[in-house]
Amino acid sequence: MGKGQRSQPMYSNEIIEAPQEAGKLASSGVFQTVPASSSSLLGHNDIEYGSVAVSAPAETKVQTAPKELPHEKPHEVQDIPFFTLMTTYMSFLLLVVLAHFEDFFGKIFMPKQYVQVRVQNGYAPMVSDFESMWSRHVYARMRDCFNRPIGGVAGGHVELIDRVTHDYNKSFQFTGKLQNVLNLASYNYLGFAQSEGPCADKVEEAMREHGIAQASSRIETGCSKLLVETEEMVARFMGTEAAIIVSMGYATNSLTMPSLVSKGCLIISDELNHSSLIAGSRLSGAVIRVFRHNDTRDLEKQLRRSISQGQPRTHRPWKKIMVVVEGLYSMEGEFCNLHKLIEMRNKYKFYLFVDEAHSIGALGKRGRGICDHFNVDPREIDILMGTFTKSFGAAGGYIAGSKALIDHLRVNSYAAVYSEAMSVPVLAQVSSSMRMIMGEDREHALEGQQRLDQLALNSKYFAKGLRKLGFMILGDPGSPIVPLLLFNPAKMPAFSRECLKRNIAVVVVSYPATPIIAGRVRFCISASHTREDLDYALEQISDIGDLLMLKFHKDVINQDTKKLK
Repeated sequence: MGKGQRSQPMYSNEIIEAPQEAGKLASSGVFQTVPASSSSLLGHNDIEYGSVAVSAPAETKVQTAPKELPHEKPHEVQDIPFFTLMTTYMSFLLLVVLAHFEDFFGKIFMPKQYVQVRVQNGYAPMVSDFESMWSRHVYARMRDCFNRPIGGVAGGHVELIDRVTHDYNKSFQFTGKLQNVLNLASYNYLGFAQSEGPCADKVEEAMREHGIAQASSRIETGCSKLLVETEEMVARFMGTEAAIIVSMGYATNSLTMPSLVSKGCLIISDELNHSSLIAGSRLSGAVIRVFRHNDTRDLEKQLRRSISQGQPRTHRPWKKIMVVVEGLYSMEGEFCNLHKLIEMRNKYKFYLFVDEAHSIGALGKRGRGICDHFNVDPREIDILMGTFTKSFGAAGGYIAGSKALIDHLRVNSYAAVYSEAMSVPVLAQVSSSMRMIMGEDREHALEGQQRLDQLALNSKYFAKGLRKLGFMILGDPGSPIVPLLLFNPAKMPAFSRECLKRNIAVVVVSYPATPIIAGRVRFCISASHTREDLDYALEQISDIGDLLMLKFHKDVINQDTKKLK
């Protein structure tokens, strides 16, 4: 599962403590068990856009925002036509009924096709028929829309390797042809996914000097000079004391969180957090509670209940409380309510973990992520996590924070102790692209800022164009992720195939990665897209919207246009 996807059954029931009715808040002494400094995280038992000058992160005061209402669902989602909702539910129900019907008679009349889901020689099937029903009967119908092989760099345009199927997506055969398509599917936000240019040249130079990899974990012989220099640059870029680099983005979350919290601690997580955060929370052994997406009132309610009641059964104070959110939610294109979260952190003394996988490099006037976007001092956040997969055209991730925190992770995090050190080509790509964003590459001092400005303009232009056409889209203004709601499961493969006919590559997402009624296509905008690319995409998407009847707000927009005239 990719970084942009999440599992719908968010947390297993055995480790969630369901909130109970709250009593009165405990005395202020309860809050003192969770210090504000990130240094006590060390032990498990410790109680619009424009051109700006590129410079190192300066100290900024947190702008105290007024008390806000909970983050409500966008107006578009609240206005879903009743007929659309009913047909969506009925479509999924029909799929499930037909799947059970086909399995029942298939086991009788075509037993050889169901060998893998039957008991064989006393061995239980590795995957039962019910567990695999969704992939066999739903995913299989649209399998041609996923895992499309590419034959080149995933830039603004990409070469797709053409393939055909003659057995209803059970197998594919390559035709030997390539299809050049407009790429609205990759997370290449700043356009650094290139095979030529200054970054590619730096990568080649680094490989000639340092080789390909260290063939070791960083705690043994994998801590190279290039790795240390890149970590120092990441810390400088983020405006924190230190940073640690992990070779895999998913593992940056899943293998780091168990070294921060453990049994006797509490994690309060946004319900739409990525699956890597969920995996890390489960591995930690901490109690997990979930609050409604971006709803700070619900979060505060969870905090007051948890602090007043303490741990289950013993009612002792929590050793630590950590709130986990994302800076930019990849399926919704929405920002977290950072000002309110920091205000609550200072009030309730919890640790704040912000996943910036999609926001770092893509948001803010200087590309410093969600803190830059909201003009917040990054030192107000205890743990800043991000990946290099998106905006930097590389791989892996990082954790940034206080020096004491990072020193602890270097010897306690599974990712630092057991996984391989980041390879030389990836390190060179990260450092060269980050230098360009920071304006430290003298030969290309302005190119990084130009990419940031272009991404901001492209994101706003494309989202505004879709709204004008009458589509239901999600996301906050300025987000490079623009989800367009499709709802009906049959419209998802239809939309993807129609786009491919028009030489456009897109990603469609359905349940269980999204709510069952909120199937969508997720457009990823890049600085490498030209205005002509976006105009062509809007024109073709408009035609597809008419064909599949996706313009749910068309009548409203036409009425508004008549009023203006």
